[in-house]
Amino acid sequence: MGPTRTIPKHEPRDEDRKTSPPGVFWRYWAAATVSGAGTAVTALALPLVALTVLDASALKVALLAAAGQVSWLLLSLPAGVVAQRVPLRRLQVALDLARFAALGSLPLAWWLGTLTYAHLLLAALVTGAATVLFDIGNSTFLPAVVPAGQLAARNSVMSGTHAVTDTGGPSLGGVLIGATGPVGALVVDAASYLASAVLLRTLPETRPAPRTGESALRLMREGWRYVTRHPVMRPCMIWATAANFVNAALLALTPLYLVREAGLDPVQLGLVLAMDGVGALAGAAVAVRVTTRLGTARGVIVADLAGGALLLLAPLTTSAQDAYWFALGNAGFAFGSVIGSITTRTYRQTQSPPDLLSRVMATVRFVSWGALPLGALTAGLLATWTGAHAALWVVCAAALLPGLYLLSSGVGRHRDLA
Repeated sequence: MGPTRTIPKHEPRDEDRKTSPPGVFWRYWAAATVSGAGTAVTALALPLVALTVLDASALKVALLAAAGQVSWLLLSLPAGVVAQRVPLRRLQVALDLARFAALGSLPLAWWLGTLTYAHLLLAALVTGAATVLFDIGNSTFLPAVVPAGQLAARNSVMSGTHAVTDTGGPSLGGVLIGATGPVGALVVDAASYLASAVLLRTLPETRPAPRTGESALRLMREGWRYVTRHPVMRPCMIWATAANFVNAALLALTPLYLVREAGLDPVQLGLVLAMDGVGALAGAAVAVRVTTRLGTARGVIVADLAGGALLLLAPLTTSAQDAYWFALGNAGFAFGSVIGSITTRTYRQTQSPPDLLSRVMATVRFVSWGALPLGALTAGLLATWTGAHAALWVVCAAALLPGLYLLSSGVGRHRDLA
């Protein structure tokens, strides 16, 4: 059994729940959906700006992807302390506005004829940093407004919604890019962050933890020690780190390979990328049923190994005519990954001591999401040295390693994460 659940610093008491405006979760969901849809558009538009407007090299495209993720290495641990000490709603609104300004500056610079690769890189760094702080805050906000018994279902709703935006976003991005060019699609994402800020402004404010005189470094160490000494959270964090490394490498290679090697146009690229969302949506829909039937530990391992095996189909794509291989592999990989993500995230949210939750989530994301820029850079270097197709084969084969690690760990000897 997990620790006795007490009321965390950011969690409203029962009387607070009664007086909170109705539909808090659904407004939270709406804000996440709006910004997520715009972000999915930008996942396609930003590298295409580099490739088609600025004629960037493979390494520059990979550096752009890494710039958007490097803040997980730099800011995740302090973000956990910030989320515990700052009113979350106010913080989230400010971060949405920062992302609106950073991305909104790109179409303006293009219109003025002053857009450069350095500007693109800076915008990716700013939006990445704001996203780290925003997501760490969100990870503690959801348990504050949802009872522990409903977290798995609500996490499935959030993951399913994320999958839908991942599905529709690239397709919409492909259409927008075809109609207005890649820079025009960035306008949609900038507007989405502004809309998210307006929605978040209507949510109830959470009370920050009272200052105890403890240093931020000590608070970060407590979260680090708890996760790294935990017999379940530690191997799950290592699994997530390896999976994220592969995922970031795949994302960095995808537009480069499909556009320059396989010859897909923006609309076709958007449709292939949308299959990631289809797979994730399917995984979110069955995650609770799979882990109930197989057990939470076995369900994560089986789903991850199956997804890794399906990803080996992706390199069979060599032209637009056989791009369905990449789409199927991408969907299968996303299906397995999202089942593991939902299950392990719910475990952390329900089993962490409430006063440590933000720091537990920050520690896990520091390590596991810190692998994202490293995966993107590795993919760029591989593509530069060996070619994009050979690099894609290496990355897809590596997708089997995270599940094999978890199977060989202590978690693999049990039916459930317990």
